[in-house]
Amino acid sequence: MSQELLPGVTPATHHFVVQLSATRRGARLARLLAERQLDDWGQPFENAVQVVAELASNAVFHGRVAGRDFRLTLRRYSGGMLRIEVTDARGDRFPQVAEASAGEAEAESGRGLRIVAAYADRWGVEEAPARAKTVWAELDRP
Repeated sequence: MSQELLPGVTPATHHFVVQLSATRRGARLARLLAERQLDDWGQPFENAVQVVAELASNAVFHGRVAGRDFRLTLRRYSGGMLRIEVTDARGDRFPQVAEASAGEAEAESGRGLRIVAAYADRWGVEEAPARAKTVWAELDRP
């Protein structure tokens, strides 16, 4: 897994990783664990928890492979930047966000990555080992 950081960003000062079942319950638990962990780190967490919720939900609904879990990783850097990574088993499905038409903007689904893009300063997707993928988002210091 690559960790391309911005110039001048130091290695992570805090690191949290958990593997969760690719179920709705697992997605809810990812959100709750992220909230608790960020609170323990003294990191403002409202925006970050929203990103975790969307990425975990996508991992469960679009990245699920029977019998395989998803992984949540949080990294906090000394400059205050937070990197959120969610790795799922569907490396053959890379998310893309297209511009929404007027009708799509009101749709009940398909808005998750637009929400991630709204809260995150950067986001992307990369291949992960074992034919998986990692969707990541970075939030600069609040």
